[in-house]
Amino acid sequence: MLSSKHFISLIIPTWNEEKNIGKVIEGAKAELDKIGYPYEIIVVDKYSKDKTVEIAKRLGAKIIYDAQGKGSALVKGMKAAKGDILISMDADLSNRPSELKLLVDAIDIGYDVCLGSRFITGGGSEDMPLIRKLGNKFFVMLVNLFFKAHYTDMCYGYRSFDKKAFNKLSLKEKGFGIETEMNIEIAKKHLKAIEVPSFEKKRAHGVGNLKTFRDGYVILKTILKNIFRK
Repeated sequence: MLSSKHFISLIIPTWNEEKNIGKVIEGAKAELDKIGYPYEIIVVDKYSKDKTVEIAKRLGAKIIYDAQGKGSALVKGMKAAKGDILISMDADLSNRPSELKLLVDAIDIGYDVCLGSRFITGGGSEDMPLIRKLGNKFFVMLVNLFFKAHYTDMCYGYRSFDKKAFNKLSLKEKGFGIETEMNIEIAKKHLKAIEVPSFEKKRAHGVGNLKTFRDGYVILKTILKNIFRK
């Protein structure tokens, strides 16, 4: 039976995603309607030059602006959220809306954090070349070793939080290091976390902002900073 206390906030950072954002929001709304909790959708936009904001507004999303980067956008959106269950989702149609229920259920039964993983049974990716797989495994190994964690995936943003647990995290990363920093902080704060299988689809339209070596350096720097900050 659904608890009456829950309210879901779905946070989606965007930047020039007019060809994707409509389907992302429509798919999310259809799944959230099935779940049955009240919800809001927050789009944190990096001052898009296209119709991203216009489409998101038309579909009922709340709009916040942030020009710094993905990390800054996620934190700003989550701090502005009304919900006690916070979910981050990408705007490029790579995350399957059908997995939202898993992310909600995990918080519903008492976990502080639920992390989508592409590397456990039932998960996978259409959009991960070998060099990125190897890099991800290396970063997972480092974080697990130095922070006594048991992650299988590191650089993936489809995840949910209990808001009280999220507020315990000390997050400083403004860009693509945010998911790695979140994982480290989750381990440092000894939050109750679970991974669930997630399948990453290819970006539907447009060109992504991910640059393998540039962003790999950012992630490595994030890990090293936190090792020496312990």
